[in-house]
Amino acid sequence: MPLPINIEHLLSAHKVESNRIEFKAGWNPDAIYRTICAFANDFDNIGGGYIVIGVEEENGVAKRPVKGLDNVQVDTIQKEMIGFNNLIKPAFFPAVSIEQIDARNIIVMWVMGGASRPYKVPEYVTHKNKIYRYYIRYNSSTIVPIGEIEHELISLSNQTPFDDRANLNATYNDISKILLYDYLNEINSRLAKDVEKLSVEDILKQMDLLVGSAERFFIKNVGLMLFCDHPFRFFPYTQVDIVIFPEGKIQNPGKMIEVPPIKGPVHLVIKEVLRYLRTNIIKEQITKVRSTAEASRIYNYPFEALEEAVVNALFHRDYQIQEPVEITIEPNKIEIINYGGPHRSIKYQDIKAGQIFRARRYRNRKLGEYLKELNLTEGRSTGIPTIQSALTKNDSPLALFDTDEDRTYFLVELHSHPNFVDSLDFTEFNNTEQKNQIGGAIGGAIGGAIGGANLTERQLKIFELIKEDNTISYREIAKVLNINDSAVLKHIKSLKRSGVIERIGGTRGYWEIKKTDKS
Repeated sequence: MPLPINIEHLLSAHKVESNRIEFKAGWNPDAIYRTICAFANDFDNIGGGYIVIGVEEENGVAKRPVKGLDNVQVDTIQKEMIGFNNLIKPAFFPAVSIEQIDARNIIVMWVMGGASRPYKVPEYVTHKNKIYRYYIRYNSSTIVPIGEIEHELISLSNQTPFDDRANLNATYNDISKILLYDYLNEINSRLAKDVEKLSVEDILKQMDLLVGSAERFFIKNVGLMLFCDHPFRFFPYTQVDIVIFPEGKIQNPGKMIEVPPIKGPVHLVIKEVLRYLRTNIIKEQITKVRSTAEASRIYNYPFEALEEAVVNALFHRDYQIQEPVEITIEPNKIEIINYGGPHRSIKYQDIKAGQIFRARRYRNRKLGEYLKELNLTEGRSTGIPTIQSALTKNDSPLALFDTDEDRTYFLVELHSHPNFVDSLDFTEFNNTEQKNQIGGAIGGAIGGAIGGANLTERQLKIFELIKEDNTISYREIAKVLNINDSAVLKHIKSLKRSGVIERIGGTRGYWEIKKTDKS
């Protein structure tokens, strides 16, 4: 079956860290099943891994052209896998795909972090006498855990990260096929071609987004975070709140501008927040240097640093806590805070110092994998180094990081480049109508339908009501918003002129959300 990943990216270790990939030139079931067990145990919550058979390794990436497997080898391996899979305790079955690379066959095994860990497997699956052992990954090696590490592995029983758990309240109707297709198409997965002919259940199965059995499957939380139009129905405050203090939060806390909350699927929220910051906050200064063809460019905030901070906030936040990610913008600094702090395995002094650290546990291991495929995040433990490196290259002050003893929040504080002191002009936000139009454009882009339309705050609310219920009437909208019918009609006409919505079938019909060229 096609896997929800770009195979070329896998072979080049471009999106997946090399310690999560094992290349095997041939079929060695004893070693391969030890690694399957280790990936399934997912001791560090990194999201399992991949085993690629028929490919030789060279410096951590696939040697090209690949060695490949002939058709007889492929058939033999697939038959033997059936018996070897049944030796894993408790039951576990990796996803397998036969791929054509360099005009040759290879086998790709996708081993997801299992929900029933710890798993064990015979040390030698091919031997008659079976001695069962646990296995975990240590860097790029598969090892037998001993002592305290073995006890810790056993203690992980049923400790599945929140994003990988079943959501008992969701149905297939909550999943958008459009969002599924857009994601698979963006990452160049072969599965995108099958979206139209497959059911939602079949697509989710192939993406490892279901838990349960044939009698009853449940959608994993991460599936709703990414592929539901309204994830905040299941995870309240899946949003980013942006507040601007034109004169400073301490200097004049009463004077502030609140941008309408940015809601929607997590990856689209990230993209829209970054679009907003790039358009409205980031400023550039260009200086021509004598005797050189190139000009010197500096920014008040390097985009790469802001991007990493925003992505990390949405990736690592605790979606069980009903608090939004908050971004506070002042004339000379930006604060980004998410609730649900870093794991206790990270030393507090390292956090305060902004040093490179490696988390032992990840709250949303699966979400991170999807964001990585979209180029929105990189490997593990790269967030703080990336932020500091981007700031250093821009000659900006280093970022500050903070949390509390109970690890209830994580704060990133970015300071403007000294050349931009007091240069950020907030006057453009002071006009109420302009502020509402900015908010409307943001909300529309997230919905995937408004595109470049500039909407007022009232129009945005009407649009959101129509998205939630495409049969809602003018009168029902007026009742919900506590305004008169004529006001609703005026706003509806504006939405129609903007090409955002269309009424199908008259007063007894339904609303159709229109896509624009800019969406």
